[in-house]
Amino acid sequence: MENIQNIMVCVTQQKTCERLIRRGAQIRDEYNGELFVIHVAKEGYHFLGKSKDGDALEYLFEQAKAYGANLTVVRSNDVLETLKKLTEKNNIDLIVVGESYEKEEKNVVRKLEKKLPKGVEIETVPVEQKEKVC
Repeated sequence: MENIQNIMVCVTQQKTCERLIRRGAQIRDEYNGELFVIHVAKEGYHFLGKSKDGDALEYLFEQAKAYGANLTVVRSNDVLETLKKLTEKNNIDLIVVGESYEKEEKNVVRKLEKKLPKGVEIETVPVEQKEKVC
């Protein structure tokens, strides 16, 4: 990774977003860039799954604010196209996403990679393993 100016963190579930935002902030600080936190909800769905929208949005806002990030929440029936447009609009160099367990043909990260402009990198953050307590 070199010449990273703008980092976009894609969040989906409130319980997992903090680790993704934290990683995006680490990269931003390393390269002195700008951090964008993005959540795209399909039209007709709750913003963040089954959780209460207000609580979930407040949590996302607080997490983004804590790490000095810009938060964008949008509704769209074409999530991948919306992410592509936001990547172009914000001149994104790197996208941080959470690990996906979907098989190759349904893997959202792989589908997104195919849509992105050349030069945009994706970093996948693995699911954190709970520490064992002895």
